[in-house]
Amino acid sequence: MAAKRLIQPEAAADPQRIRAAALTLLARRDWMTGELTAALRSGGCDPQATAAVIEALVEERLLNDVRFAERFVASRADRGQGPTRIAAELASLGASRELIEAAIESGPDWCALAGAVRRRKFGAVPPDSWAERARQARFLHYRGFSADHIRAATGADLEPD
Repeated sequence: MAAKRLIQPEAAADPQRIRAAALTLLARRDWMTGELTAALRSGGCDPQATAAVIEALVEERLLNDVRFAERFVASRADRGQGPTRIAAELASLGASRELIEAAIESGPDWCALAGAVRRRKFGAVPPDSWAERARQARFLHYRGFSADHIRAATGADLEPD
């Protein structure tokens, strides 16, 4: 299946048409700089003209990778996803390691979120058997929580008091 053309071939190098196409995409949701560039290029836009338009959008603060990453983390955390899974999704979108780390750091209290996700799925009573703890841990691991978050959420602290 071919990519949908965002603009007509005769307007592929027209910065105004490329900007209009970019703003149409930005009106629907936030985009990473690289992601929007790729979408415009696959939509038939000239690479040099696209680069100039992207640069202008960044200068105007209409396109901001930091804002995108922070909103992405907040959105995924609201869905009950953990930092590991969110970081992997951001990396697949082309975010830098530093950007990902800063966005994850600005996110919610991940231990508290893991506990809330566990309670929403399995109820308020903590697991009483190792088999049930393992089942709940697998669920939280799939959601993208680290071992520390999972231990805090399931009450599986192995250290004696």
